[in-house]
Amino acid sequence: MVARFAEYLALERHSSKNTVLAYQRDLTSLVGFLHERLERPPLLGDVTRLSLRSWLGSVGQALAPASIARKLSSVRALYVFLGRTGEVRENPAALLQSPKLSRGLPLVLRPEAAAEVMESPAVGPLGNDVEKLRDSVFLELLYGSGLRVSELFALDLEAVNLRACEVRVLGKGRKERIVPISGKALEALEAYLPRRGELRHPKTGFIHEKALLLTRRGQRLGVRRIQALVQRYGALGAGRPDLHPHALRHSCATHLLEGGADLRVIQELLGHSSLSTTQRYTHVSLDQLLTVYDKAHPLARAKRGRSG
Repeated sequence: MVARFAEYLALERHSSKNTVLAYQRDLTSLVGFLHERLERPPLLGDVTRLSLRSWLGSVGQALAPASIARKLSSVRALYVFLGRTGEVRENPAALLQSPKLSRGLPLVLRPEAAAEVMESPAVGPLGNDVEKLRDSVFLELLYGSGLRVSELFALDLEAVNLRACEVRVLGKGRKERIVPISGKALEALEAYLPRRGELRHPKTGFIHEKALLLTRRGQRLGVRRIQALVQRYGALGAGRPDLHPHALRHSCATHLLEGGADLRVIQELLGHSSLSTTQRYTHVSLDQLLTVYDKAHPLARAKRGRSG
């Protein structure tokens, strides 16, 4: 059943490979726990609210609340699937409460810091000239167009339309959307594309025919390499070695919102299926405002002094 559920996620829901693997790991953990406890392969009837509590209690000691919540979500999703196929009538995980999650503020750069990160490939010591041009492209697309790193990694040359200043992106659930390219990103692409051919394997001459972003060996630039480069440029440009691609996406959305962009426009740009996902950025901006207020306003400081 877990295997069929994973197939359903991949083929019908078009979930990402990482999502499918995460669900499989969680559900395989549950099966293994029940198998060991019952000393036999578990059946659907063995999955009860009590057995789920025992499983979460056993694995949850070494996990953060967010990981426990995800495991519970995996079981709920499996039983929703089995309910649709008519194999079960009740979801034993439905009445279990997820642990409360403390939401910290996501990393959002100040506009000035973001600009410094965008400029860091040109002035930094990382890579050769062509690699610096390439890195400017992916930084501008992450911040200027708000792409997910998985979307950036998968970009092909044919997806980029310089004349229309737009890029065709395949997002979550294999949903396609058209995203505008900023003026800075357009300049970076126009500088990089004529020299992209220099990023071929030095011995074999191999070069990926379709991929927009290449390594110095002509292969598609991987997600982990992009993440590592973003961290290095974050440290170089803004003193933030903890910078990651999604933080640039967060920064893009937050700066658009603070600049007066409509939530619906930001939703379309980021490829959010639900407006409630986009609305989180209103909370981010408000939380940041309150944080700055608490640190800077004399009344806030006076209040802390009295409470101390």
